[in-house]
Parts: sequence; structure tokens; C-alpha cells
Amino acid sequence: MASAAGARRSPGRPARISREQIVEAASSAGNLDTLTMRELAGRLNVSHSALYRWVTNRDELFDLIGETLVDRILRPGEAVGSAWRPWLARVAWDMHDQFLALPGYATHLSRPHPHNAHSAARLRTAIVTAFLNAGVSEDLAEQSYYIFMTSLVSWLASQENPLRLGPSAPRFDLFLDTLLRGLPAREPGIARP
Repeated sequence: MASAAGARRSPGRPARISREQIVEAASSAGNLDTLTMRELAGRLNVSHSALYRWVTNRDELFDLIGETLVDRILRPGEAVGSAWRPWLARVAWDMHDQFLALPGYATHLSRPHPHNAHSAARLRTAIVTAFLNAGVSEDLAEQSYYIFMTSLVSWLASQENPLRLGPSAPRFDLFLDTLLRGLPAREPGIARP
């Protein structure tokens, strides 16, 4: 979101970099867990002060990355409508592609940390709306959102740590199909229609 990211820049001479350039430089750095702000400024070929107009620390860097990825995943003007399952599948595949292009990002998300309130709320609202369109109550739509996101981010984080997976890790298409067939959540004992 350009306006939120733009609000971070301090007055003065405009930075020679953009939000997209920062995310691209971070994605080519190897692993976000080990990326330093000094390294990122070097990859962008700018001074620390130019980078600090956008992000002053790693938390702000992850917020900026989150904003950018949510902008890429939630397409402007796209409505969920009644086709909620294909829409969620598309969102999950976009998250798969975007998150795994930034090694360390899914692992970071899987750890307890403060999320970017704006981008997390946008994604949550869109996904909860999809589950509401599936015909469940607001409480079950919220529960379904947490199940969907926790499962998805955990699977993606496991892909970043291949030594933990072993040879039996499920393919993403199998994992996603099984996850979506189990959603939206239902009260225990209630049969699926």
C-alpha cells in the first residue's frame, strides 16, 4: 500500500528506492532471518539513511514486506462472491509463490510476533468474508480463518526447513485440497452438506 509505506518516509530529498525495490532486494538476499539492514542497503546500492526513510529496523522491514505481499495477493476490485473455494485456492497459491520467493518470510510469520495491523486486517477480512459466503456464522468464519492461515503458514514454513521434512512431506496441491475440503469449520458432530 503506497500511502502507508509513503507515510514512513521522512521529509527531505526523496529516496532513490521504492517499496518494490526493497522487497526485491530482500528476496535476492538469501534468507531474511540473517539479512541485516546494512546488507539490504548495500544490495540496494543506497546509504543507510536512504533505506531508513522507508524502514528503520527489521520489524518495519517485515511490515513493509507484508504490505507488499498482501497487495500482490489481494487483487484490486476482486470480489469473493459465491465462488469462495476457488478464490481461497487462488489466494493460497499466491501466498505459496510470494512467501517462498522470500526465504525466511514464512518462518518469521510462523513465530509469535506483532503483525502489521493494516495488512493483516485486510487479509483477515477478505478470508473471513470468503467463509461467510460459504454460509457459516461469523464465529465459524473467524475460526476457519485461523485454521486456514495457521495451516498454510505452517506448511510454507516447513518448506523453508527441508531438513525437518523428510521424504514424506505432502505436495502443496494435496495439502491445499485436503485443507479446503475440511473448511469452513463446522461444529463437532454436524455433518457436511
